[in-house]
Amino acid sequence: MLTFVRRTAADRELVDSLPLDPEGRTWVRLDGPGGSEAWLIGWPPGTGTSWHDHAESLGAFATARGTLTENALAVRLPASGWKTLELAEGLDRSRRLAEGGGRAFGRHHVHEVLNESPDTHAVSVHAYYPPLPLIRRFSRTGAVLRLEQVERPEDWQ
Repeated sequence: MLTFVRRTAADRELVDSLPLDPEGRTWVRLDGPGGSEAWLIGWPPGTGTSWHDHAESLGAFATARGTLTENALAVRLPASGWKTLELAEGLDRSRRLAEGGGRAFGRHHVHEVLNESPDTHAVSVHAYYPPLPLIRRFSRTGAVLRLEQVERPEDWQ
């Protein structure tokens, strides 16, 4: 999937076709390889996701324009049965992905993705396999991670 998202992110015509909104993220669903789900996403300056995971799906994303920051946790969360967790020290990871940069991740990868630029839109390509069965969204205060919402595909189609 990483090869697919990098190759797709390098497609200038596709990237330039994404309508950009100065207020909120925009997205277009793409045909991913081998039954995967893929998205082209536009990120206005100063926008991002909340902390979230992708359930049982493997994933990859690549930056097509601008720079994105990914903050991630180096821990596998329990699949169910909890609402609040206290995180141990040393679990935080952060990386900046400039144009052409990408990364792959495994099941239950918990992260947030941010466009920290004050004035430049970012665009990225994301792919997931199997297609996302759900996304769990979290809030974080210091070392405390709290499950806030579970979204299913019908919530974002």
